[in-house]
Amino acid sequence: MNWFRNSSPYINAHRGRTFVVMMTGEVLDSPLLPSLVHDLALLNTLGVRLVLVHGARPQISRRLHAAGLETHFEHHTRITDSAALEAVIAAVGALRLKLEGLFSMGLANTPMHNASIQLISGNFVIAKPKGVRDGFDYQHTGEVRRIEVGPIRRQVDAGNVVLLSPLGSSPTGELFNLNAEEVASTAAIALAADKLIVLGDGVRINDEQQRILRELTPQEAGRLLADQRLQDSALERHLTAACHAASNGVARAHLLDAGDDGVLLKELFTRDGCGTMVTRETYETLRGARIEDVGGVLELISPLEADGTLVRRSRELLESEIQRFLIIERDGMVIACAALYPFPDEKVGELACVAVHPQYRSGERGIQLLRQLERRAREQGLERLFVLTTHTSHWFQEQGFQPADVHSLPAQRQQLYNWQRNSKVFAKTL
Repeated sequence: MNWFRNSSPYINAHRGRTFVVMMTGEVLDSPLLPSLVHDLALLNTLGVRLVLVHGARPQISRRLHAAGLETHFEHHTRITDSAALEAVIAAVGALRLKLEGLFSMGLANTPMHNASIQLISGNFVIAKPKGVRDGFDYQHTGEVRRIEVGPIRRQVDAGNVVLLSPLGSSPTGELFNLNAEEVASTAAIALAADKLIVLGDGVRINDEQQRILRELTPQEAGRLLADQRLQDSALERHLTAACHAASNGVARAHLLDAGDDGVLLKELFTRDGCGTMVTRETYETLRGARIEDVGGVLELISPLEADGTLVRRSRELLESEIQRFLIIERDGMVIACAALYPFPDEKVGELACVAVHPQYRSGERGIQLLRQLERRAREQGLERLFVLTTHTSHWFQEQGFQPADVHSLPAQRQQLYNWQRNSKVFAKTL
């Protein structure tokens, strides 16, 4: 039950927020699509204002192939002639009906029993022709001119889910084949959405050690795209859309592998998620503690106080000393802390209450806190740090601390030394 309890802050945080969720054409062919629709219905039930964007690339290609028509791409963009446009219209129309049917499910003993969700589509996307680029006439391939924000907002305000397709109409009445990622990112920006979520097939961005990159800034995402490290045109389109949205007012853009059943709920209702997030804001911050952080620090250190690793601190004591603490906060949760107690007459400082949440002990967060407190100590004119520890002497030695004697402590600190606890003393010259 812990996972459900831990999801409650996110349920409250997401209520009333606007999410633009894009599903690629490959996802719409997946056997997991009904489960994904159930999860989207759950978001709607929890008060999330949903705008869905669907792709249609593989469905269009199949219709063109069945009709014996060739298709050409330039810069990952399909050139759409009049015959191809008919295939686009047929594919998009079929997918709209498919999604409407899935959102209409209400059978007993299913997750959508009595859900009664209205999926609304219409001429919300206004398009313009792409024209001639580098000598290629893209014909009926277009670009997004604008998103009809007012009508969309009225629908989501009423609790409906809005569906946008990769097909837009122009003021002259023409239809244009659009890039679904462009529709999604442009809609997210225009609606001032809180999130853009891209659900694709096999979407995964790894670092050089083949570990998934959990977080990127738009600048880091831009460098990945410029270096052409992705070697996957679909992933390149997805990351470009995420980078565009995050650079233009959308707080967070998420890239998720829809082949992982429940990926949407894992990403939105767990602290670490399971995909890659492009965000303008730092998801994890190191900063000075404030009075409102006392509860989070107490929750972090209580297990360590219980097993004797740390000396017990009352809430009242912690409140009076909170300005001495640094914390690392991850999406609203205090996951690490440490404090510096200066003895200015002796030009010495005590490093105390170093704690890192068990789930986050592999990321060198303790070292980050130590380096920042060493910098703070130097700024205060301190020349040496000491620490008293019973359990973590090896870690402090690895960080340059040397064994020291109790009698080397400042006189005031010697008087407070707990001989029954028998902590070991380590010191480090700054």
